[in-house]
Order: sequence, then structure tokens, then C-alpha cells
Amino acid sequence: MSDAVRAAIGPLDIGRVMAALPHRYPMLLVDRVETLVPDVSITAIKAVSMNEGFFQGHFPGRPIMPGVLIVEAMAQAAGILAVESLGLAGSGKLVYFMAIDGAKFRKPVEPGVLLQLDVTFVQKRSSVCKFSGRALVDGQLVAEANFTAMIADPPKA
Repeated sequence: MSDAVRAAIGPLDIGRVMAALPHRYPMLLVDRVETLVPDVSITAIKAVSMNEGFFQGHFPGRPIMPGVLIVEAMAQAAGILAVESLGLAGSGKLVYFMAIDGAKFRKPVEPGVLLQLDVTFVQKRSSVCKFSGRALVDGQLVAEANFTAMIADPPKA
């Protein structure tokens, strides 16, 4: 692929994020895309706020973002990367988790930070993609995982 086609795009605002993903509050975990290089990688941001509902119970007096939601945020960034790379925006196609491997959590994520989500394509086929994801706060690695996703039609109503 030529460098012109792989040129980075971004930033993408919340409207463009919502056009690429079916998720909505409270499950939309990507607020902005900083850069996206089609077929290569994405850097997205989740603003972690004390107003998030999960902080009420995880944990009272010591709010920490659940690790499963950090992985979900990375997966949503991967979904945007896949949708934008494959030209699927507005198609109704969904990106479903198939596997999560090697998830590691290095540091707690607390309210008031910007969670940076760096995701790269590892392998891309017509309907199955593999990704490598890293989550960072202030340049420090807080979580990482490899995951596989499938692109499919939504379930019939």
C-alpha cells in the first residue's frame, strides 16, 4: 500500500467515533481519536472521570477503573481502526471479540486521567482481525493485551 493511502488521519471527534462504533453511554469508552493510520494503528483517548458509574462500587474510597473496561476501551479503539481501515463506517457491521490473550495490568487507573489507547493490527483477513493493544497514562504502561475480533452483521431483531 502506498504511503499516501496509509497517511495518518485525525484527530477524530466524538461524532466520528460514534459513527464508527455502535456503543453509546455508558458503554462508549473512546472519547477521541488522536491519530489513525489505516491498516496499521490507532491512538485514541478515554477521559476517565469520577462521574463514571462504575467508580461508585469499584471501589468506594479507592476508585479504580476495572481492568475489563480498560481492555474493552482498547477493543473499541481497535473497532474504530477496523471500521475505518475496511471502509465499513455506516454499514451496520459490528466488531465482536473472539479472544483476549496475554492481558496484563500494570498500574491502577484512577479518575482524572487521560487513558491513551494504542492499538496496532497484527493480522487482518476479510472477517477476522488480530490486534495488539496498550493502555498508557502519562506515558506509563498501565495495561496491555492481544485480542482477536470478528467483523459480522448485527444479529437479526
